[in-house]
Amino acid sequence: MSAARRRAVPASRQRPLAFNALVEESKEPAWLTIPSWSVVGKQDAVIPAAQQVAMSRRAKAHTIEINAPHLSMVTDAGAVTNQIEAAAKATD
Repeated sequence: MSAARRRAVPASRQRPLAFNALVEESKEPAWLTIPSWSVVGKQDAVIPAAQQVAMSRRAKAHTIEINAPHLSMVTDAGAVTNQIEAAAKATD
């Protein structure tokens, strides 16, 4: 299966996230004290890319943007793996 098709199938099945998932309060967020890494899927229909970028900036995350839907670990596993490896190396 081509990379374009691997991206298209999950993207076509996504549904928007429930609003309360973005507004419910939690305790102190880990990103305030723990370094963060982020992968922004520019085709994400669950969490808009602009919102992901805003959250990543707020967390001062090391961020990459890829042309993928919400399940970027499936459609672009290599990019996600590279980001995880970068985080692991930086926090050794």
